[in-house]
Amino acid sequence: MAQPIAVSKAVRGAVGMDEGLSEFSTEEMYREILRRLGEDPNREGLLATPGRVEKSMAFLTKGYDENPTRILRGALFDEDYDEMVIVKDIEMFSLCEHHMLPFFGKVHVAYIPKGKVIGLSKIPRLVEVFARRLQVQERLTRQIADAIQNAIEPQGVGVVVEARHLCMMMRGIEKQHSSTVTSAMVGCFRQKETRLEFLSLVRQPD
Repeated sequence: MAQPIAVSKAVRGAVGMDEGLSEFSTEEMYREILRRLGEDPNREGLLATPGRVEKSMAFLTKGYDENPTRILRGALFDEDYDEMVIVKDIEMFSLCEHHMLPFFGKVHVAYIPKGKVIGLSKIPRLVEVFARRLQVQERLTRQIADAIQNAIEPQGVGVVVEARHLCMMMRGIEKQHSSTVTSAMVGCFRQKETRLEFLSLVRQPD
């Protein structure tokens, strides 16, 4: 029998977890879900499925265990540069918190430094931290911008996320070609000229 998953008292209290459910492993609960869907979890093709789903969900939500501030502050450099820095077309995969179905797309991040710059690889890493949680696109966009603003206090930050949501494409209204665009502008990026420069550079073909 699989070992019960460890759940802290704080988490259990926050979500109102039934004390009885905490005695079951995540794998056992996925096995019960298969039964409730009308499947036989003991048939050959599904025997290992609950364990695989548990590992998959642990990976897809690993961002809860990662500290975005620590990641950014581990690669900050003093630099006398005050022009726009853009990292665009960052691939993003996340899970919608409403239906736990994927949404995916691209993230474009820009900031104008004020004495400090971020190691370029840390910006995609930051996106990954927030994307690997149950999310809504609007909050994801704001979290990325706020994390950069809080870490280096630049002149401003701009973030644009373009994504397609399977909760719209494969269920509900089933609009397969729809996409959602969100933005967060902080500091000088709220000024029209800076915002338009950022958006024009993001739209330029490679």
